Amino acid sequence: MNVAVIIAGGSGHRMGQDIPKQFINVYDKPVLIYTLESFQNHPMIDAIEVVCIEGWQDILWAYAKQFNIDKLKWVVPGGGSAQESIRNGVYNLKEHCSDKDNIIIHDGIRPLVDVDVLNDVIDKCNEYGNGVTSLPYNEQIFVIDDEISTTKYIPRETLRRVSTPQAYKFDKLVWAYEKAFAEEIGIYGSSYTNTMMVELGEKLYFAKGSDKNIKLTTKDDLEIFKGYLTAEKDNWLK
Repeated sequence: MNVAVIIAGGSGHRMGQDIPKQFINVYDKPVLIYTLESFQNHPMIDAIEVVCIEGWQDILWAYAKQFNIDKLKWVVPGGGSAQESIRNGVYNLKEHCSDKDNIIIHDGIRPLVDVDVLNDVIDKCNEYGNGVTSLPYNEQIFVIDDEISTTKYIPRETLRRVSTPQAYKFDKLVWAYEKAFAEEIGIYGSSYTNTMMVELGEKLYFAKGSDKNIKLTTKDDLEIFKGYLTAEKDNWLK
């Protein structure tokens, strides 16, 4: 079974709006519903769980009914951090998932998930035990000496950008979150499942990524998202 865990527990202060950014309407549809539709419409996804910001659970269920997201099976309260929210989602699945089920973790504010990206994340998880969406760096990366200068760069060929979706076997996720929170490993600051796994000594395997898979953090990101939604694809492009 392939279960999507959508993380929508944040308040989105950087967006500067009166409601959480995952519930902002774009062309009469909440951002989170665009995200859920990508998983709803994917034939390999069997069920969806959303880790939702407190107080918005009933609204989410109402939106899911309105937009026919019938793969949504569970809505779980979010935590005080991304890692607490993901842990809440993983632990809720203990009664519903078997050890070798694939759990696909994804940010609720990444609404443009390509079918090919999801396919490859799941395929890599089946082959290696995990799969993380990744892309190469196309810019040069420099290390700062101070606020205005640098004398060192990192060869971009040695780097990959990793985001969501990420897929892991359920038994490995449960083990990792139990160990991480018991021993306080990889759970603070900007830590996420992928960085936590590496800190716990696990090897990660790269899957396909897409530059369209943007994270909606600021108002400018919303404008880019709207541009993608209304753009016409040129058939002559290979």
